[in-house]
Amino acid sequence: KQWYQRRVAITAGGLIADSRILIDHARVEAQSHWFTFNEKMTVESVTQSVSNLALSFGEYDRKSMSRPFGVAILMAGVDENGESVLLHMDPSGTYLKYGAKAIGAGSEGAQATLEEQYHKSMTLDDGVKLCLNVLKQVMEEKISSTNIEVGICRKDQEKPGKFRLLGKDPIDALLTTL
Repeated sequence: KQWYQRRVAITAGGLIADSRILIDHARVEAQSHWFTFNEKMTVESVTQSVSNLALSFGEYDRKSMSRPFGVAILMAGVDENGESVLLHMDPSGTYLKYGAKAIGAGSEGAQATLEEQYHKSMTLDDGVKLCLNVLKQVMEEKISSTNIEVGICRKDQEKPGKFRLLGKDPIDALLTTL
């Protein structure tokens, strides 16, 4: 996982070295936008910028790119207007908006469960429990607070859209409820 101004969380599945290039690009673009326009980029604009880089593979002015990026990316956050956003970018650079999405090892089974059980009217607690149940189903090793991280971004808090990671004790408490 990576963060941009603790407003956009980015996670990747695939070649992590490639994800670092794309995340660094996102940071530079977002900072450039901030300095130029004195406003924060939306989550979708950051994703569009990264997508443009991935889609530019093979263009005549990108001679330094020897192959396409081998990474799928999830970007999540809350925009200035209070809208929660989750975007998935595949290795080709195409991105789509989702309510719930899984990437990486075991993503097929995880995505099937999310499609069956996720609905927009879920509370945050229900959504976190659903995600933990999905991880419990697809992870090869036993799920614990030492091998997962839970990040939360709320639009109804003092600093809307700011991500925070749950500590070991809150994660352990959640895992006991499963």
